[in-house]
Amino acid sequence: MKGEAVAPWAVEGRIEAGCDEAGRGCLAGPVVAAAVIVSPEVALRWVQDGGLNDSKKLSATARERLRDVIQAEATAWAVAEIGPEEIDRINILEASFAAMRAAVFGLALRPEHLLIDGNRFRSAEGLPGHTCFIGGDGRFASIAAASVLAKTHRDALMCRLHERHPAFGWDRNAGYPTPHHRRILADLGPTPHHRRTFRSTSPDLFSAV
Repeated sequence: MKGEAVAPWAVEGRIEAGCDEAGRGCLAGPVVAAAVIVSPEVALRWVQDGGLNDSKKLSATARERLRDVIQAEATAWAVAEIGPEEIDRINILEASFAAMRAAVFGLALRPEHLLIDGNRFRSAEGLPGHTCFIGGDGRFASIAAASVLAKTHRDALMCRLHERHPAFGWDRNAGYPTPHHRRILADLGPTPHHRRTFRSTSPDLFSAV
């Protein structure tokens, strides 16, 4: 059975929203977060029949297929972005938290509890309680689904930005600090989509990139 280690819930009978982000370690582009609420029955089918798992463990084709299924069958889902300027202003960790909070507030149904991928989260007024899980995107279906939505949304966005700045190869590296990305950044300098506070994008360090 594909993905059988992924559970359809953390606490049975509770309305849970799984949350995850994509793009935290990138040099360019936004950080994107998603939140997903799914019924246990649908979650179990996604895991057993669709192979739902941590998006990093899935092929691009599998992620795209699952994205369509998740968007069609989830009880509620939402995606949110925090752009480079805000990342530079508040730092990438806080931006990741802000994106997750925005995704939760964007849900059409209020969850009773949040399942957060990672070891930290900063809540806000109006949000329910939460539990953090290291490797949560490989443990719970709602987090895995959020992982897929965040990853596919961000990859599509970076492909669109690639059309404006093709030299950086964002259609292949999605803004991550690959050797090619670093080399072109050193040669051409940052675009408006680069995060200026990241060490590898600081203008005075281009020669060392």
